[in-house]
Formats: sequence, C-alpha cells, structure tokens
Amino acid sequence: MSTDEIARPETTRHSAREEAHERANRRWAEVLQETRVAQTGVQILFGFLLSVAFTSRFDGLGAFDTNVYVATVILGAAATGALIAPVALHRLLTGERMKDDLVTVAGRLMVTGLVLLSLTISGTVLLILHVVLPDLLAEIFAGAILVWFALCWYGLPLYLKKRSARRERRTPQ
Repeated sequence: MSTDEIARPETTRHSAREEAHERANRRWAEVLQETRVAQTGVQILFGFLLSVAFTSRFDGLGAFDTNVYVATVILGAAATGALIAPVALHRLLTGERMKDDLVTVAGRLMVTGLVLLSLTISGTVLLILHVVLPDLLAEIFAGAILVWFALCWYGLPLYLKKRSARRERRTPQ
C-alpha cells in the first residue's frame, strides 16, 4: 500500500471493482483535494512569516530567535513548494498518460510537505512563545506541538493501518 493510501483502507477494498484508469482518476482527484486544503494553510502561515521581518519588534530579536525565524521561513518556503508541486506536475504532464506515476509522486510530495509544514508550525510557535514565555517553557511547548503533529499526522494513520491489517488477517476470506 502506498503512502497516499495509508489513511484510506477503502481504497484497497474498492480496487477490485474499479478499472485501473478509474482508480487512478479517483486517487488523483483525492490528491488534488488534499493539496488544496494543505496549500491554503501553508500559504497563510508563510505570508505571516514573511510579514514578521517588517515589524518594529523584529530588530529586537536575539540571535536565537533570528535563527529560528530564518529556519522557519526556509522550512515554510520548502513546504509551500512541496505542497504546490502536485499542481505543477498536473499542469505540465496532463495528457502524458502518467497518472499512476503522478499520484505516487504527488503523494510523496504531500507527505514531505506535511513534514515541512509541521516543522514550520513548530518553529512559528517557538518564535511567538519566545516573546511571551520563558525560553525553556517556549521550547517545551514548541516541542510538544511537534510531537502532537507527529502523532496526529503520522502515528495515528500508521496505527490504524496496522490495526486494519491485523483485522484482515483474523477475518476468514
């Protein structure tokens, strides 16, 4: 099962009834819809990050916060690129009969983009909390946010996938 099917066990159940081209079309539509949702969030966050450098408090940031800001902006740009890439792939490769390849590559780009987005959000939380909380507490909260994303976005789907596989092994065919 590919990374884009982790959270969709129904994909494998319907596979036998779908023609290969129907499955590719459905999976591509799902990837594009997921991309739309993720793109909006990353673009808003990235816009916020870009505006921070032009605020009056930015000049007062220490070296640590400036480094966190730079790293977060770079991560945000990389996340934006990875999450928008499926649209560019679609536009440039439409009609080339590569939909299965596009779905696979787009799924991997989405997962990469989500990893980068989780790092971007955690960096943003760290940057903001450093202004209002003691350094250690801000770092603990930012780390907790990163762990939360890892659990929600990766741990839970992997757990559900394993649980489904165990259930399928116990169910007589």
